[in-house]
Amino acid sequence: MTTWANMNLQDSASPIMEQLIYFHDYALMIITLILMVISYMIYMLVSNIYINRFLIEGQFIEMVWTIAPAVILIFIAIPSLRLLYLMDEINNPMMTLKTIGHQWYWSYEYSDFLKTEFDSYMITQNELNSFRLLDVDNRVTLPMNTFIRVIITASDVLHSWTIPSLGIKADAIPGRLNQISFIINRPGIFFGQCSEICGMNHSFMPIVIESISMNNFMKWITKMN
Repeated sequence: MTTWANMNLQDSASPIMEQLIYFHDYALMIITLILMVISYMIYMLVSNIYINRFLIEGQFIEMVWTIAPAVILIFIAIPSLRLLYLMDEINNPMMTLKTIGHQWYWSYEYSDFLKTEFDSYMITQNELNSFRLLDVDNRVTLPMNTFIRVIITASDVLHSWTIPSLGIKADAIPGRLNQISFIINRPGIFFGQCSEICGMNHSFMPIVIESISMNNFMKWITKMN
């Protein structure tokens, strides 16, 4: 539950999300320091006590606030580019999940297992026994500690397949296949929603991933077949 004391990023469930949280904290620290320096400079300019004529017109200060932003951008760009490279890296996946966005539900196909496909609709309030507007009738079940590739597309309009705790957000575009990959490093149930305005029921097509052990996953996939 979101409260004033708990307004932060969701707990990480993948290595990529851990890196995203580290980068967020790192960038936030730099932004805070910039804000403090600028606030101090403004205070000096508006205060009659600390007015310094060399602060407004001087080659040294001109050089400082020209070079300093460039250096700051370098310190932000290097870890940012590293993180983008890690997010785009695709190794040999152990399994592939195909995700198709519809108005307004998701359908899933386990490409490595025959006849394993299903639609996933949001649970109505009459059937609700979990989180409102977030739970579905058929959850995506995936094994933990397994390199998973997800192929994403749509059948009608633009959608976006997003799981915040996994650090995943990929557009589902009709006629085009997008590819992402991830590893879930702990068991649990992870919620997401379509992040693209796709029509009047846009907010009623949630995503739920259930992470379980490989043994339990093989039992589940056997029952599905």
